[in-house]
Amino acid sequence: MTNDAPTPESTPPPPVDQVDLAAVEAQLSRTPRGVRQIAHRCACGNPDVVETAPRLPDGAPFPTLFYLTCPKAASAIGTLEASGLMKEMTERLKTDPELAAAYRAADEDYRSRRDAIEVLEGFPTAGGMPDRVKCLHVLVGHSLAVGPGVNPLGDEALALLPEWWKSGPCVEPGMEAGA
Repeated sequence: MTNDAPTPESTPPPPVDQVDLAAVEAQLSRTPRGVRQIAHRCACGNPDVVETAPRLPDGAPFPTLFYLTCPKAASAIGTLEASGLMKEMTERLKTDPELAAAYRAADEDYRSRRDAIEVLEGFPTAGGMPDRVKCLHVLVGHSLAVGPGVNPLGDEALALLPEWWKSGPCVEPGMEAGA
C-alpha cells in the first residue's frame, strides 16, 4: 500500500517583503502570525490574502491556509454573510450534486495544498468545506489565491462583492487599518 499524500515542501518560500508584512499588520491591526507568502494582491497593490503555515510559530494548529487580510474585502464579505448567503449555499449543496462534487473537489484542493506544507491530521480544511458553508472569508480567500474555477462557492461570493479597492487602498504601510 502506497501513500499518495503530498510530502512537505523541501524548501520554504522566500521571506515575505517587510513592506508587505507592514501592510498586513496594518490591515489586521496586529502582528501577523505564520505568514509564508503573499497568496494574492488586491487591485490596489496591497496583499489581500496571505498563505499561512499550518502551524503557527508557537506550534498551534492553524488550518486556514489562505487568510483574507484586507479589511475592506472582509467587511463586504461580512455583509454577504449577514444576508443569509451561507445558509442558501449550504442548502444548494444538499440538492445540487454537481455543485456538491465541485465543492468537495475544492476541499481536496485546499487540503492538498495545506498538506504539501504540513499535514494537520484530524483538522478540517476551512470554511465548512466539504459539506457546508461556514465562512465566506475563507472561500473567497481560496478563490483569490488559486484563481477561478477551483472553489465554486468562493467564486460565486467573489462575483457578488463590490469592487472594494475602488475607493483606494485599505492601508498604507505604517498606517492603521481604516485610518
